[in-house]
Amino acid sequence: MPLQTQTEARSAVSMIDASIEQQVHAGRVRPGSSEARLLLAQARNVAYAQASQGRIGDGVALLCNALEMAPMSVDLLSDVGALLLASGQLGEAALYAHRAVELSPQHAPSLYTLGFALSGLGEIKAAIEVLTILGEGEALEMLRRDSPELLPIVDTELLRLRAA
Repeated sequence: MPLQTQTEARSAVSMIDASIEQQVHAGRVRPGSSEARLLLAQARNVAYAQASQGRIGDGVALLCNALEMAPMSVDLLSDVGALLLASGQLGEAALYAHRAVELSPQHAPSLYTLGFALSGLGEIKAAIEVLTILGEGEALEMLRRDSPELLPIVDTELLRLRAA
């Protein structure tokens, strides 16, 4: 990536991060307000852009700061878990995904992250349980709607785990 683009990307992260810090600590944004939702959406977008450019740590840090504004946000918890899973930090990924699942037991992205993190940690029985939940009911419908390309991956992992 050209240096100018890297500088622009880091500048965007710094601006969003500073905005979140300022808004949260000054009490200017009410949780759940349209301003809060806009800041959180911007943070999520920038975090994934950072991750796509190989700067997963920057993305995770940004999302963790956003969690200060919305600590019960299932989407933010799930996003942090997904980025941590992508970076190989399985234990941390499982913790964030588990928190999201506690808040929303049928949240497909969180179940996916939790199931694969547990699998990677060698927690076979727990991984089977989580991925089985993902393959049923509301979670399955969410997965089909939002990420149908992941269905065969989940099925394959379940078969592998059951054979272990």
